[in-house]
Amino acid sequence: MITMPRGPQPAGFPEVGATNLSVVLRYMRAHMPCSRSDIAVATGLNKSTVSSLVADLIERRLLREIGFTEHRIGRPPTMLVLDGSPYAAIGLEVNDNLTAVAVDLAGEQILSWRRSFRGLESTPSQAATAIAALGRRAVNRLVKQGRHVLGLTIGVPGLVDPTGAVRLAANLGWRDIDLRDRLTRALGAPDYPVIVDNDANLAVIAESRYGEFAGTQNLVYLTGEVGIGAGIISGGRLIRGANGFPGEVGHLQVDPDGPVCGCGRSGCLESVASISALVAKALPDSANDGAVTDLAPEVAEVARRARAQDPTALKALTETGRALGHGVSILANLLDPEVVVLGGYFVPLARWLLPAAEAELHSRSVSAADARRIVASTLGHGAAATGAAATVLDHVDAGNLPNA
Repeated sequence: MITMPRGPQPAGFPEVGATNLSVVLRYMRAHMPCSRSDIAVATGLNKSTVSSLVADLIERRLLREIGFTEHRIGRPPTMLVLDGSPYAAIGLEVNDNLTAVAVDLAGEQILSWRRSFRGLESTPSQAATAIAALGRRAVNRLVKQGRHVLGLTIGVPGLVDPTGAVRLAANLGWRDIDLRDRLTRALGAPDYPVIVDNDANLAVIAESRYGEFAGTQNLVYLTGEVGIGAGIISGGRLIRGANGFPGEVGHLQVDPDGPVCGCGRSGCLESVASISALVAKALPDSANDGAVTDLAPEVAEVARRARAQDPTALKALTETGRALGHGVSILANLLDPEVVVLGGYFVPLARWLLPAAEAELHSRSVSAADARRIVASTLGHGAAATGAAATVLDHVDAGNLPNA
């Protein structure tokens, strides 16, 4: 859930217990610190009901009191905040590396790891084993800290259906892989939910909550990892489409005569503007070094050569920026976003990519192009993992509360 309605609405009698607990929890997340009276006024629940719900949430260690507020007439009320200390939500991101992020109930980061991953040259079974191993390590670390794990969500660069099956991840060489089932079995059928989702969807969730443009109602995030995917928020809501496969902007054809893409077609945006394509053009002397499984060293070298005014690197960056601008213009004309955020490895190269991308966007946009912006993310490589952890918190906010 990206945004809430004007105010959480209390449930009817049959659902009053769990649902109204989640109403209070969601209100707290958006407005803390606040008092019991604030909650009652905003939700329409009567004060005695709110007091009972708050007592339940405090007993579950989901809320805690922090003392009295100041600057109010009359008896100062006791203020409440989310109590994140006993709980943890874990997010993993699968790309050329594995990234793990854990947050507490209040959304504060309590773990951040980035590990090497040979998934680009591994079988799906080998990849699932590596992903599950990192997940177990994160769980074990948090359990040793005395935390209860609320859930684990994994972001994958590809088409992920609502069951958690990866229908196609062209850059990983995966097709019709029931990743959620494999991970659940590898993790020993844990008592917390295991969810698999598209990495761009998760990254745009993180961007909309924690990024520079948090709260923006019309936002697009472009991944800059192994491939290019788009996470799209329109009217404050994440677009998921009919089958859960939106945002495959990397497979928009922008150059019919372009190189063959991993999906098998020619001239896709991903084949001309992905980080792998950029590295190949900017570092032609490394073309015979074999397949690249970790892009970080190559991206750093591209940036170094660009700073040194290397003409080959600068030309590759300009061409890539133009191609990105072409792809963004299609999204802009279709969706009319307020801002498009470039993430992943696009971030350290943004100073060279953005001028050409913005110029191309403005030349191809049919209306108010100067009102749209392309910017670099401030969240780093953990954006999708952070968004993955945030979806676990959504699961709790929806009423799936841990027991007292």
